[in-house]
Amino acid sequence: MNRPRIDHIGLMVADLDAAVERLRPVFGGDVSYKDLPQYELRTAIFQTANLAVELLQYTGEAAFARRVMGSRLGLNHVSAEVADAEASIAALEERGFAVKDGFPTEGAHGTVAFFEPDNVTGLLFEICQPFAGTDTEADAAE
Repeated sequence: MNRPRIDHIGLMVADLDAAVERLRPVFGGDVSYKDLPQYELRTAIFQTANLAVELLQYTGEAAFARRVMGSRLGLNHVSAEVADAEASIAALEERGFAVKDGFPTEGAHGTVAFFEPDNVTGLLFEICQPFAGTDTEADAAE
């Protein structure tokens, strides 16, 4: 059995620019930004050697995004990389995970699906099928 690859962790922040500057000494200077106006979100992504650290800031009321991710600052979610989002959703649903309404959809990193928080761990879990041509750990090893 292959070990899963964590694609990214998401951190909710109140001020994206201030958070980037605060975390730059920790995660380095290589930051990419992506606006997701359809979700009223701005993101900044630090790519570390083993995963991405995604900072998220709401830019409006963001009813859909807030319903999915909530408003609490700090660690928001953990996202596992998958090769096939639809197949992964089906497999997880067979094991008792419930995909949130409105998913899968396009996110900052690829096709994503959030699941209802787990009643055992409280984890907000996401899967991500990276956009075609996205560098992954497996690609980097080749």
